Amino acid sequence: MHPEAKIQLCHLSFAYGDNLVLDGLNAEFHANRITAITGPSGQGKSTLLSAINRLADEIPGARVTGEVTIHFSDKSLNVYADKYYLPDLRRRVGLVFQKPNPLPVSILNNVTLPLRMAGRSGRDDMRDRARDALAAAFLWDEVADRLDQSALELSGGQQQRLCIARALVLEPEVLMLDEPTSSLDSSAAGQIEELLVSLRERCTVLFVSHYLEQVNRIADVTYGIENKQLVRAS
Repeated sequence: MHPEAKIQLCHLSFAYGDNLVLDGLNAEFHANRITAITGPSGQGKSTLLSAINRLADEIPGARVTGEVTIHFSDKSLNVYADKYYLPDLRRRVGLVFQKPNPLPVSILNNVTLPLRMAGRSGRDDMRDRARDALAAAFLWDEVADRLDQSALELSGGQQQRLCIARALVLEPEVLMLDEPTSSLDSSAAGQIEELLVSLRERCTVLFVSHYLEQVNRIADVTYGIENKQLVRAS
């Protein structure tokens, strides 16, 4: 194991019924680095993120074997170990989806929802945490005077940064993003790229993208998925 490894995959396989998607992956993703997973559509890139965060548990017929070990600041755990507490995993490993999915509530309530679900209390504390998360997502200056407005009134790029802020509010150690700029114009995509580079100092970033120019601009390490295997490209 490399001393900077944050996530380790050990013989990780994933199948839907009889369809094997990922076959015995072995890899290490280093802490405080931006790692890109790239390759053609349908090769299992998004599936890999779901396997790491155990969202695949919710898919009928899905089957995962092998281990995903994450070296958190206070402990190292195989997330597929028996009796692993999934809410703890979801708080420590954030996931942002391809299409922005803000809730039809205020900007502030979107960001504070994870805090409320985690049992945090104290209105002032939640507002402070929300402000910090919005600032980290390069969004605070644009929404500071309209936190009570609907998040659905934001532009597509702002909505995606809001979703990133919502993931950051719990201070995850790992942030995963699935094609985070695919639905955005070039200007908004550039803001997301700049944001991801800035986040490298506070968490480990793992993102899926089929835009090779984007990967070359911001990724420290790049992997591709070929023939159900994870292959390091750079």
